Amino acid sequence: MANSGLQLLGFSLALLGWIGLVACTALPQWQISTYAGDNIITAQATYKGLWMTCIMQSTGLVSCKIYDSVLALPAALQATRALMVVSLVLGFLAMFVATMGMKCTRCGGDDKVKKARIAMTGGIVFIVAGLLALVACSWQGHQIVSDFYNPLVPMNLKYEFGPAIFIGWAGSALVLLGGALLSCSCPGSEGKPAYRAPRSYTAPNSAKEYV
Repeated sequence: MANSGLQLLGFSLALLGWIGLVACTALPQWQISTYAGDNIITAQATYKGLWMTCIMQSTGLVSCKIYDSVLALPAALQATRALMVVSLVLGFLAMFVATMGMKCTRCGGDDKVKKARIAMTGGIVFIVAGLLALVACSWQGHQIVSDFYNPLVPMNLKYEFGPAIFIGWAGSALVLLGGALLSCSCPGSEGKPAYRAPRSYTAPNSAKEYV
């Protein structure tokens, strides 16, 4: 059974990664306008996120606009939003489950095997949340790369990776690592005596043999 230090390390990494996923979901810098062409206006930069699009002027002024319609968004963006929201919800639930199963807490009773199973469940939920966020960020990154190298897309409509997508990848990795460490809390057989087969004793032969 994993010790409390390993559980605390896994929970801390998963919590840090979950905070990164929250920041990644909220930030609008998923895509930034590229300057690969010759006729690109460098006086302003366009940012696109999951919830809004922003334009930053060269003077530092930033103006953002929330997407008017959800159904009018591309299917890839809608799927990315759904995956990130589900990932955040699962990560939030995993924090409560893992807290109940950690050895350094008194939640979930005093049964060590039961607490280990609860901690392992929280780690598994963390892993699922990290996988969903990783799929969402990778899907969006694949879409950015496909549009960038697509000759049919105008140069002024091409974008590159923004800081938010890198934060999402890093947060997903931390959540996966933390969930894996928590999943090491496999229930063992502590406190249960091992079964031993009864020994067979030969009865002493006290009878006298007569010739």
